[in-house]
Amino acid sequence: MADRTNLAELYAEYDFLDADDRYRLLIDLGRALEPMPDALKTDATLVRGCSAAVWVYPQQRDDGTLHFLADSNAAITKGIIALVLATVQDRSPAEVRSTDIEAALAPFELKAQLSSNRTQGIPNMIALIRDTANRLG
Repeated sequence: MADRTNLAELYAEYDFLDADDRYRLLIDLGRALEPMPDALKTDATLVRGCSAAVWVYPQQRDDGTLHFLADSNAAITKGIIALVLATVQDRSPAEVRSTDIEAALAPFELKAQLSSNRTQGIPNMIALIRDTANRLG
């Protein structure tokens, strides 16, 4: 999956593409997510407010960094999750708290590119990530 260090490269590719290819890029990002075991897809890991089912499972690694497993039953939504996670994956709780996820995603103009149904859950995904960083940091 893309990480924060190459988010700019990912955006450069995204910006160059037409709308259909942007959808394909998001779908490819979602496919590249680390698989989330079905046993972790529970009501407790379900992100509320998303039009598709979205699960996010946070883990704190031995080195203190946060690692998120995520999945969705919709390919585009899974790609959006991958993009959100690219901003914070495998960072310390302090780094996650200090990351302006919305600003990192702003160049992608997801609200202009996708339907409101596809983007309505993004704030809830971000809130879950921030809550995890606050709780574990």
